[in-house]
Amino acid sequence: MNILILGSGGREHALAWKISKSKLCRQLFIAPGNAGTSLCGINVPIQVNEFDAIKDFCLKNDIHLLIVGPEGPLVDGITDTFRTNETKHIGIIGPSAYAAQLEGSKAFAKKFMQKYDIPTAAYLEVTHENLDLGFEFLDSLKAPYVLKADGLAAGKGVLIIDELSEAKKQLNEMLSGKFGKASETVVIEEFLSGIEFSVFALTDGKDYIILPEAKDYKRVGEGDTGLNTGGMGAISPVPFVDKILWEKVIDRIVKPTIEGISAEKMDYTGFVFFGLITVKGEPFVIEYNCRLGDPETEVIIPRINDDLVTLLHDAINGSLKDKILSISDKSAATVMMVSGGYPGDFEKYKVINGTENINTSLVFHAGTISKEGKILTNGGRVLAVTTLNHDFKKAVEISLKNVEEISFEGKYYRRDIGFDL
Repeated sequence: MNILILGSGGREHALAWKISKSKLCRQLFIAPGNAGTSLCGINVPIQVNEFDAIKDFCLKNDIHLLIVGPEGPLVDGITDTFRTNETKHIGIIGPSAYAAQLEGSKAFAKKFMQKYDIPTAAYLEVTHENLDLGFEFLDSLKAPYVLKADGLAAGKGVLIIDELSEAKKQLNEMLSGKFGKASETVVIEEFLSGIEFSVFALTDGKDYIILPEAKDYKRVGEGDTGLNTGGMGAISPVPFVDKILWEKVIDRIVKPTIEGISAEKMDYTGFVFFGLITVKGEPFVIEYNCRLGDPETEVIIPRINDDLVTLLHDAINGSLKDKILSISDKSAATVMMVSGGYPGDFEKYKVINGTENINTSLVFHAGTISKEGKILTNGGRVLAVTTLNHDFKKAVEISLKNVEEISFEGKYYRRDIGFDL
């Protein structure tokens, strides 16, 4: 079949790498893609929010399967767009706009979790109309205080604040447009102290299969210090997720979530990302995402032994029931190479050298572009260097060694991925 992946990051390169190996893949396209995805298929100069252009391309190129990488198009309704008559024959991996509110609206997700008795932090939904209640709720909590913009804010809409007076000030500023429309509503949450990890499922809206779990590292500095980023590295599997914790995650979180999706009659074929935290051995949901994470994809996809296109085809056909996924017993570790200054201001279009010499790791491109025969940086997160090994510490060690073989001006990376495991 002919397949189109939407997106241009490391997640999309990892998906393209895996899908290109499928016996079911006849021709693979990526829109807009990056320098790495061009090694797996054909890049198409269409942006992920250009729905009409995407539809036209799919019809002209006989696309059978559309895989939506990032969250933006899902929240904006690309799945609903493709449900119309002329494109309804095209299988699409990604939920409807209504279902995508599980990621696109923190308040929607919290109400869903409350309705289906899924463990999560205590919260209050606040607008200008009930701001006084918001202040009272903050008064009832212990520091630190968690404020979340209800809508998508490019990963910047979550504030964790130590001082009560500052939390109240920031709440007022968020409601006054600090994050634009995304913070017209703010969710105040009780702070949970524990260890975070991520679980992933592929669902047809009724049944599901569980993918490998992962732990990513968001802070830019070693020892988990500094500003939050889109992710500086990841490990899979997660050593502290034992059988007891895993059973709690499945029984208390994954099953009721999928059952809730089914009960709400959501149009949901695709991935569910469970952002979790374990507090004294008990799992809680921090957030849902309606797609795979990045850089988690770069460690979970290489551990899947099965043909990914077959699995996606089963999801679209509603035939996931009783499927058992084959997962490698090796660990995967990825180290993200980023542009100097990231997540703040950084320069683009620095020449990248050395990727062609790496043969003991997978190099997934994130923010890269090809120009005049050279590979250039084109974003904050540039490359994810992933290694498989029976020892995750050895996998990190090999990735770090290979990172040293790759160069571009201003490159930065964390040397301590997995330090806390």
